[in-house]
Amino acid sequence: MTPERTTRAPRPASRQPPPADYDGGMNGGTVIDDYLAGFSGRHRELMDELAALIRELVPEAKEKIAYGLPTFTLHGNLVHFGASKNHIGFYPGPAGVERFAAELDQLGLKRSKGAIRLPLDEPLPRELITRIVRFRVAQQKPA
Repeated sequence: MTPERTTRAPRPASRQPPPADYDGGMNGGTVIDDYLAGFSGRHRELMDELAALIRELVPEAKEKIAYGLPTFTLHGNLVHFGASKNHIGFYPGPAGVERFAAELDQLGLKRSKGAIRLPLDEPLPRELITRIVRFRVAQQKPA
């Protein structure tokens, strides 16, 4: 018998409710903007920078929430990202991580099969993320 769950898991400490004047994205925002509105501090800064970089690199990408994460799509899921307690997770999929594994290791970035941890106390590795996103775009080209 499975124990009954009586409480919800706590939200990350950095996640804050949206400001009282937040319009829910109704005036030009996106679903990713809706997600970002719930964060502040360094989490918000890094995710804003990451989202802006991806939008600049792939202006034709669509935006959605998938698996509870901000997601950019282009002929399928391109990349995801999201806040964790002590880092920002960047999810370019297994091929995106494998292709750049040596560089990730060289930069001391923790990784798993399809995820890269971007520490809160370091600048966003823009040049590497640019190359990863371009690699994923090339993978997404329709046949």
